[in-house]
Amino acid sequence: VRVSAEAEYSKYSIVPASPTDFGAMVMGTTKTRSVVVKNIGMADFKFCIRQAPKLACALEIKSSKQGESAPSATEHSTGKESSFSTQSHLNLGVFTVSPCCGSIRPCGLQVITVECLARQEGTCEEHLYIDIMGR
Repeated sequence: VRVSAEAEYSKYSIVPASPTDFGAMVMGTTKTRSVVVKNIGMADFKFCIRQAPKLACALEIKSSKQGESAPSATEHSTGKESSFSTQSHLNLGVFTVSPCCGSIRPCGLQVITVECLARQEGTCEEHLYIDIMGR
């Protein structure tokens, strides 16, 4: 009996690369942008989009000013990486992200929609990360 297996990390691509900018908007209007997560590996993987912890955002901004690399958001998270939610969308201020969790099969892709409803004057910014199981 011949038995074989091949092990690899999840392989993926995310287009477009960060940041996603909505530009100037008139109050009360909505704009939508898309991000595509593609599975370029040989195994299914799960993904979940989360809000980056405030500590990670502050470290990222500080280290980018100093020319250093910031610790990843998962290093400063609240320990929820292993539990994937069944929530279909994520509301963060003026932004709505959907779907925020899912599974992608090999050679498959998932289009993530980010919608911005400009309901207040000023600049709105959120930091998100895409948590991919087995990366």
